[in-house]
Amino acid sequence: MSIVHCPQNLVWMDYRDSNGEVTFIVTRSEPVRVHPVEDAGDGEFYFLSNLDQNVAGIMKTVHLFAAPTDRSTADVGRVLRDALAKVLVHFYPFSGSLTISPEGKLIVKCDGRGVPFVEAAAECGMEVVGDISIPNPEKLGKLVYVDPRAKNILQTPLLTVQIRVRWVRRGLAMNHCMADGISSVDFLQSWAETARNRRLSRAPFLDRSIQRARHPPKIRFPPHEFAELEDESNLTQLFESEPNRYRAFTFGSDELDRLKLMATVDGSCTCFVALSAFIWRSWARALNMDPHQKIKLLFAVDVRRRFQPPLPVGFFGNGVVFGCCLCEAGALQDNPVPFAARLIQAAVRNTTDRFIRSAIDYFESNRARPSLTATLVITTWTKLKFMSSDFGWGEAVQSGPAELPHKVVVFLPQVNGMKSVTVVVGLPASSMKAFQEMLEL
Repeated sequence: MSIVHCPQNLVWMDYRDSNGEVTFIVTRSEPVRVHPVEDAGDGEFYFLSNLDQNVAGIMKTVHLFAAPTDRSTADVGRVLRDALAKVLVHFYPFSGSLTISPEGKLIVKCDGRGVPFVEAAAECGMEVVGDISIPNPEKLGKLVYVDPRAKNILQTPLLTVQIRVRWVRRGLAMNHCMADGISSVDFLQSWAETARNRRLSRAPFLDRSIQRARHPPKIRFPPHEFAELEDESNLTQLFESEPNRYRAFTFGSDELDRLKLMATVDGSCTCFVALSAFIWRSWARALNMDPHQKIKLLFAVDVRRRFQPPLPVGFFGNGVVFGCCLCEAGALQDNPVPFAARLIQAAVRNTTDRFIRSAIDYFESNRARPSLTATLVITTWTKLKFMSSDFGWGEAVQSGPAELPHKVVVFLPQVNGMKSVTVVVGLPASSMKAFQEMLEL
């Protein structure tokens, strides 16, 4: 990839494939700061809960829209920019910046810094971008703007937008401390409604004080998600010494039904539990871990209705905690899939209001973040309606992460509306072949 500063405040980038051939060229305008059209939260310090503190990091997503045949896209930039300025009145913390509170925690300073908005052009059609279900930072990263001057998370904007006009493409870089998947979708839906001159169907509930820690803290559950595990299998060396390979595997409705039967012994089993159990077991076996290696599975649990009382409708923030399963690799590898499924089901059941409050209080006391040694993290987008936001040019035809940490597996919905799930996995090259072989049902 090469970057050249061009006339008219454009930045020119070319993406080359493995043979060095140029596959597409992107030109970016200089970013324009978008501010709320009305004063909102000026001078305020916006509270971030301990659930937000835990996930501070930039999420990069790409959303592709087919060029409409019934209207021009020449005004895409203006429409999206104007709508963003209007919707930021309701989501004003996005136009602030991160700072450190007197307690040593992240907090948003509503200083009106604004949201960087970049218009880009690419000398290619959507077919060159291809299937975005497989993360490719070298290619998809060109569709997302990140401030190159930012040296740390405090200097990085809370939200940036890059759009491309002809084949409508939108790349977002959003700090996860501002919103989980559900809140991100709510923001996109509100932005889309504003772009179509509609009233917001659901106003955001911005007050996160309902998630404050208790004083004194009451830690009632072992904090397994924060447990530091010994790397007895030299996994860190393996991941660092080999190139990481990403693959996408699609499970159709028949395969998902077979998985649910395979994972169920007594009672019922959800699709998420069955698929997660199967993937976690296959992942551990593909990495050929020491049987005595302690391993961990973390997965996001939506706790909006598990709080007592439940979080208000439209709650904006992070309404998730990590469900955690912990066992020895040998037990996971040698036992059939129902073993893992029961661990996951138990972790879901244990995610009660008392558990959530205990996790919040534990962070307050220890400022710990979940350890990822010998850990797989599963996140699911299957119920997130990222592609349903219509800004006036129809719904998105593809949506996905621009990049993915190698210890994170993501479940994506199929775009054809069928009951199927695409699983995106990253593994060292030597382990990927073994993993693929284990997925045959």
